[in-house]
Amino acid sequence: MSNRLPTHGPGRDTWVTALVWSAGFVGVLWVLEVLDQVLFRGGLDGYGIRPLDTGAGLAGIVFAPLLHGGIGHLVANTVPLLVLGFLILLSGVARWLAVTAIVWIVGGLGTWLTGGFNTLHLGASVLVFGWLVYLLLRGVFSRRVGQIAVGVLVLLLYGGALWGVFPGQPGISWQAHLFGAIGGGLAAYLLARDDARPVPTQVQPRW
Repeated sequence: MSNRLPTHGPGRDTWVTALVWSAGFVGVLWVLEVLDQVLFRGGLDGYGIRPLDTGAGLAGIVFAPLLHGGIGHLVANTVPLLVLGFLILLSGVARWLAVTAIVWIVGGLGTWLTGGFNTLHLGASVLVFGWLVYLLLRGVFSRRVGQIAVGVLVLLLYGGALWGVFPGQPGISWQAHLFGAIGGGLAAYLLARDDARPVPTQVQPRW
């Protein structure tokens, strides 16, 4: 009798979980934006990041990625959020939460410090850029072939978006894009140590 060695890679349950969490998170953003448009007439946007404001503007670090300046703004973020979030979630919900927390904090603080007086910053694009850079760099740090391959695919799909970290387009928070991307790079570096560790496997005896 021979017992099979454990298989590697995400199974069906992992794919389903990733899909549910990815769609669920984006669904929450849509619910919030519809409520904002219908009930609050855009009033929730005031909870975005107001740079160097130590009151509500600082609290905006918590709320800004959940808010959008209209349906069109959210539409532009929806597909990248679904795709990039799903790819990270294939590594587990805990990993997605860790990456998201790092990007959220670094992106928010960086925007609050550098966004400029009398400006308001909001939108989940900070997460888009953070998740994008995380996926691009995690394979570089972990040296895992599969993660490098995913990074190349992501680069082909969304690499052009990285120009958004540079100033130039009016009304676009390049600071949120830049510091979200920095947060994603930091997450890739910090979390790659876990990815690089060899996964112990128990070899089953053959009888």
